[in-house]
Amino acid sequence: MADHATPNLPSRDFSASADFYGKLGFEQGWRDDGWMILERGTLMLEFFPYADLDPAVSSFGCCLRVDDLAGLYAACLAAGIPEQTVGFPRLHPPRRETSGITIAYLVDPDGTLVRLIQN
Repeated sequence: MADHATPNLPSRDFSASADFYGKLGFEQGWRDDGWMILERGTLMLEFFPYADLDPAVSSFGCCLRVDDLAGLYAACLAAGIPEQTVGFPRLHPPRRETSGITIAYLVDPDGTLVRLIQN
């Protein structure tokens, strides 16, 4: 296996997180009371329980660098995640930034900012 990193993210409810990310194509790879791993191809997200997390003040985040940003973004839209500037969950459409990267933003139901970056 090649070297890799996996984001460790908070979840107020593992079932709700698995359902949310499942609509984006993530499948459960591991789960017990204290840890959950979701996988989508070579992407992996790991979750720890954080029952009293307030999404409005969460500072958790990660980057997912993908070959098909348009496809992942389309999956987000198909899952019913709204494009809006407030609320949880929400999406911000892809755009090319001054750095030259194309990036979209997903905020999950727990307030985690997931940056979706085109490789």
